[in-house]
Amino acid sequence: MHDQQTRDSQHKKNNLVMWVFLGIILYFLMTEHWAHIVPYLPWLLLAACPLMHLFMHDGHGHGGHDHGGKHKHDSGEDGNNDKGGM
Repeated sequence: MHDQQTRDSQHKKNNLVMWVFLGIILYFLMTEHWAHIVPYLPWLLLAACPLMHLFMHDGHGHGGHDHGGKHKHDSGEDGNNDKGGM
């Protein structure tokens, strides 16, 4: 049981060290390369719009789009005859 607790505390300590190092690396990457990234940000934003449209509309259903097709109750396919009378 003591061995399991030791492994858990070591695992937590390793995770903390990993996240600290990743944070330091991310900080230096952002500060050193920020001048190279900033001029392209507007173009990246503009490029994201059509890319998101392509990848978000995968052609499966399109949710609530109605492409001019008739509904089942409009075309009389449901078996009911809506011509009035008995």
